Amino acid sequence: MLIAFSVAPSGTGRADGSVHDAVAAAVSVVRSSGLPHRTTSMFTEIEGEWDEVFAVVKAATDAVLPYGSRVSLVLKADIRPGHTGEIDGKIERLERAIESRPHDD
Repeated sequence: MLIAFSVAPSGTGRADGSVHDAVAAAVSVVRSSGLPHRTTSMFTEIEGEWDEVFAVVKAATDAVLPYGSRVSLVLKADIRPGHTGEIDGKIERLERAIESRPHDD
């Protein structure tokens, strides 16, 4: 399964509203998990079995808790039993499809 998630604190008391320290704590958890992952400017994707992926999401959420009075978690899952390597496979198929499209000149 693939999970795309975003976790951030609110009620941080920071005048600039920045949450980068909290996000860094969450991403560190993901990176140390050993599971395939990718972080972008808005979400972190992680691939693995249901229990291991959700354990990482919980640990990442727990890592953010100390940074504010509450935490927001946004999560999207692609559950496709029997498929692995989709964190890269989906992107590779998309790129091939884009390359095979006729170009407007």
